[in-house]
Amino acid sequence: MSCRYMAAVSSSLLRSSITLSPFNPLKPPNSIRLIQSSFQLPARQCPRRAMSRVGATHDEEAAARAAATEADSGAPTIFDKIISKEIPSSIVYEDDKVLAFRDINPQAPVHVLVIPKLRDGLTELGKLHFVSRMIPILMAEPRHEDILGHLLHASKIVAEKEGIVDGFRVVINSGASACQSVYHLHLHVLGGRQLKWPPG
Repeated sequence: MSCRYMAAVSSSLLRSSITLSPFNPLKPPNSIRLIQSSFQLPARQCPRRAMSRVGATHDEEAAARAAATEADSGAPTIFDKIISKEIPSSIVYEDDKVLAFRDINPQAPVHVLVIPKLRDGLTELGKLHFVSRMIPILMAEPRHEDILGHLLHASKIVAEKEGIVDGFRVVINSGASACQSVYHLHLHVLGGRQLKWPPG
């Protein structure tokens, strides 16, 4: 039987038979743990990592599509809250123009985001959005050349600080098809392991 079929059967049985213990509502009763263990397949038949990666990919794509629908609102993003220190972050580098901090969902031993402190319409590299028919949110254009160059220079500084200057990757996701989830232009600095090609 396939891994998906077994997972579906297990999930269905659990849903139909779960009643949480009144003594500890967070801990399922022994009968549930027995059902769970009886439907676990050996790792080589149904690797957990592969299954969770497929789920993560679908979640990332869904999040990117949802974020794209909000991109035109002009509302503050999570990065604005990180810049204002309203949301804490693990800062790696900061100057008057950019902020670099560790990604909370790292895809490599070193995964740092580098963002401009002033968005100034720089939400993505690609296309032009409109908040209304009269108010555009502009993407990268000639006036952004200085900050785009500064972001790349800051990425090199981050690589030096993190000890990966001998081999690292800088990625910009632009648009929903590239799984951009925050519409405040940002660079991913990745390293600390062998990076593969093609990347995705």
